[in-house]
Amino acid sequence: MKKSNNQLGYFLQYLSLALVLAVLSVSVAFSTWAVFNYFFPDLLFHPLP
Repeated sequence: MKKSNNQLGYFLQYLSLALVLAVLSVSVAFSTWAVFNYFFPDLLFHPLP
């Protein structure tokens, strides 16, 4: 019985790690997108002269 509790603990630890990695990856992706749009804005709102 001790082994199943240990497996449950590892599974819960994996789920928390997966959630942290998902939040970090989404944050990095949206930050990269925001910085890219800051330096290269959409030409619809900033037309060329």
